[in-house]
Amino acid sequence: MNAVKPRLFLLDVEGTTAPLSLIYQQLLPYARSHFAEFVQQRGGDPAVAEDLALLAEENGADVDKTRPSFADPQDSESALPYIEWLMERDRKSIALKSLQGRIWKGGFEKGELKGTLFADVPLALERWSTEGKVAIYSSGSVAAQLLLFHYSTFGDLTPLIAGYFDTRTGLKTASASYEAIAMAMNVQPRETMFFSDVVRELDAAKTAGCQTRLVMREGNPAVEDAHGHVRVKSFAEYKN
Repeated sequence: MNAVKPRLFLLDVEGTTAPLSLIYQQLLPYARSHFAEFVQQRGGDPAVAEDLALLAEENGADVDKTRPSFADPQDSESALPYIEWLMERDRKSIALKSLQGRIWKGGFEKGELKGTLFADVPLALERWSTEGKVAIYSSGSVAAQLLLFHYSTFGDLTPLIAGYFDTRTGLKTASASYEAIAMAMNVQPRETMFFSDVVRELDAAKTAGCQTRLVMREGNPAVEDAHGHVRVKSFAEYKN
């Protein structure tokens, strides 16, 4: 077992710090129900227009012939069929994640959304932020991560988190992503402890030299083969 004491505690979101129900029963349905109004009202905003332009680029590069075409970012409403298509397939589109984050921002600010986290998260963040640094790595955009922890059910937890990373850093199943995060946080991969509920992500982190824990939360899919990753049911079970 790697005996190096972690200096960076890197945390996944879905199924690790937050229940899957937050994503699939609250956040995604909220975004889906507000997309049409959002692109109609905000499609001309510079930041939104930039996301739509990236979405059109992604559409042009997508090799799946079943995708709806979206080639003109100036016609923001024509993006809706492609957005729905992406969401139905849970595609990790950078542009889609950014647009979703903008919609969720309005929901959090209005109090229509709340960042539901597991009960052990606040104490773990407090402990680890004194022992080292805490960072988040999720397929959800950095903007969405900030909203989740700022408007959490336990209050604003962002002062305890030193860094946020999304798929702009790289795929979560690529070892290079974890090397890049360690470098950005000024630690070595071997000094990084990554928590996730997804074995393929943990495999990539381990290949990069990180330490790993497989988080087995209530409501998560069963994992038959942990590929050697130590299992924990909560952050409270983890001991340095």
